[in-house]
Amino acid sequence: MTDSHSRTSTPGPSGPSVPSGPQQADERAGRAALAELFAATGVPESLAARTLVRLGPGAAARLREDPWRLLRVPGVAPQQADHFARRSLGDQAHPDDPRRGRALVVHLLTEAARHGHTVTPPADVLADLGKLRVADAQRAVEGALNEGEVMALTEEPDFDEAALAEGEDIPEPAEILGLARWAIAEEAAAEGFQRLTATAEPLLEDATVKALRAGLPEDRSLALTAALRTGVSILRGTAGDLAGMALAIATAAAGQEVRAAVVTPTARAAADLAAAAGDAATGESGFTISGLHALLEPARGAEVAFERGEQHPLELDLVILTDAAGLDVELCALLVRACADGTHLVLGGEPGALPPAGPGRVLDDLEASDTVPVIELDPEPTGDPLAALTAAVRGGELTAVDAPGKEVVIVPAASAEEAVHRAVQLVTDSIPRALGIAVDDVQVVVPATAGEAGAAALNAALKARLNPGPGRFGGFDPGDRVLVAAPLPQAAVGEPGTVTGADATGLHVEFAGGTEVVPPALASRLRPGWAVTVALGRGTRRPAVVAVLPPDGADDTAGLSRPLVATAFGLARRHLSVVQAAGPALAQAVRERQAPDRRTRLARLVVP
Repeated sequence: MTDSHSRTSTPGPSGPSVPSGPQQADERAGRAALAELFAATGVPESLAARTLVRLGPGAAARLREDPWRLLRVPGVAPQQADHFARRSLGDQAHPDDPRRGRALVVHLLTEAARHGHTVTPPADVLADLGKLRVADAQRAVEGALNEGEVMALTEEPDFDEAALAEGEDIPEPAEILGLARWAIAEEAAAEGFQRLTATAEPLLEDATVKALRAGLPEDRSLALTAALRTGVSILRGTAGDLAGMALAIATAAAGQEVRAAVVTPTARAAADLAAAAGDAATGESGFTISGLHALLEPARGAEVAFERGEQHPLELDLVILTDAAGLDVELCALLVRACADGTHLVLGGEPGALPPAGPGRVLDDLEASDTVPVIELDPEPTGDPLAALTAAVRGGELTAVDAPGKEVVIVPAASAEEAVHRAVQLVTDSIPRALGIAVDDVQVVVPATAGEAGAAALNAALKARLNPGPGRFGGFDPGDRVLVAAPLPQAAVGEPGTVTGADATGLHVEFAGGTEVVPPALASRLRPGWAVTVALGRGTRRPAVVAVLPPDGADDTAGLSRPLVATAFGLARRHLSVVQAAGPALAQAVRERQAPDRRTRLARLVVP
């Protein structure tokens, strides 16, 4: 994603941009050239769309010049890129080719970013290059640095100066490596937090703030005060308490003519929150409720860019994110760049939530920096079995809860096959029939995409029951539920939608904000959406959730953990069915396993 630094007009509200004649001709020529190259080298045709998205219409020419560029395409492994290089270059393909070394460095750092890391120690990269038969690993790293896509960064060591023995040297700063994309974004996010903190002035007079917080519990009073007086603040609490507090703060601020916005991860979540807010967000003293993607005003075009940025900031005094735990460093950088000097930014997040799907751990790092106030909201007593179960999981316990209204149902399954069968039965029959919740309001969530009871297998089974069809349009049919898995100009990651049709311009998808057309070149960024991973589906809570916890193991990034289970359970508003095929591993994960650590720099960078 890029930040648009100029804005000539407000994007129109309606249709998609369709490439002009010359652009269409370039794209057709690019597709034909790539198809010819892939046919000659034995590359599956299914990889063409992803390659064109990543490398552009000139992909074929770029790959002929450097076949290891194929590694930049998501899902391509080093062995596949090597095979393609041998087919392309013949006897001229060698393991010590400098192009191969550079590409492998970028690939290794990209894989680290996929696991959430923004930086990696050089020793780890050198060791992995050795395993991939790179004879001169140091030369490969230097080549990648010279290309500019990789950066060498300096990390100050942690040490207690008072504890150093007499004559002991102060530890030297360490060098670490990172992809420029994430390193620059992390630095921009840190600079943005520093700027907002330094330029903030109280939004209201002390007497007015005192009157607004009169009668509030201490934690709510502190949250309101921090939002109105401090440039950046963090709220911790349950999803319901965070949403309620965000609306309360925005209502109080807007009543004093403070320009306020409550922001959610997706447009669907914003629509749900607006419905809950009712008249509070309407009228002259109202405030904005928006998904983050829409708030930043996406520019119409093939790339993901936004009109709001440093040169055209948001015209707001107060921005409140109800769920910022899913912000990766790039999206965070875009947000803080779009906030003008003096804007107050409130970031909400559930305690112990799953880290973002992208690199970084913004909210946790910001809290760890001790540079902003952090207010913990005491949970409102509701007697809700769903809230009780989620709170217990956050505390490390998997306990039975009393659910007289079938708010929580545990469905045992002895195998992955049975787990899929039970999930389909719950979505298509049991939940709609017993609880009156429509199929469209039921979301299946799982730890991972792969596996016999992963998202892919569940989506295949659910499509067969709910909307059978051949997948005529890029694997989709009208009526299919979809989810945005990579940023689109039209929608944010995690945005749910429904395919309504397709033509030469692309897939017509109905999102919460209206129907958009996703061009063929970007259709690979959509995934079937009946069953989604917790990491991708976390931005939108649903009336009913079916959490499938399969027995088949997944890698460490997608496996069971306390944050994953708590986040999955917390997505349900009215009903949660747990298809429990994990056996004792589920309770063990909740009790013992936190999310894997991430190597990041933000906590240090944000300290002045």
